[in-house]
Amino acid sequence: MLRKIKSSDARKNWSEVINTAVRNSPVIIRRNKDVLSLMSVEHLKLLLEKYTLTLKIMEEDDNSFTGVVEELDIMENASDVDLLREKIFKELMEYSREYMDEFQMYYHSTNRASHFPYVQKILVNENRVSDVIVEYHTGTKDA
Repeated sequence: MLRKIKSSDARKNWSEVINTAVRNSPVIIRRNKDVLSLMSVEHLKLLLEKYTLTLKIMEEDDNSFTGVVEELDIMENASDVDLLREKIFKELMEYSREYMDEFQMYYHSTNRASHFPYVQKILVNENRVSDVIVEYHTGTKDA
């Protein structure tokens, strides 16, 4: 059962609330009309499991490679696939950090609100962004 508590009780028993959220189950905290969920990163990762980014790689006429992550409207070009992956991963991290730094703007933009779960998944897997991406090659751009 999901544990629900008042914010005043959470404040009084903060260590216990954190222990419950991290070691047992998420905790819902209510303060008047405000409601928030406190959960472990492991619970969050499971919640975000179905959100996978797709890196589509195309070889260009000049033998460079273009990578597109359509879910986040991110595109990069590089001379080889390894460099392309590196540039894409760097751009994913930069975009995710910017999204959170400018959260009100991005989250309330109709074309960017849906990026939120992907951004969260990238940030909680910061050292393993490759775990967030499924990659496939399409051959040449004209193919």
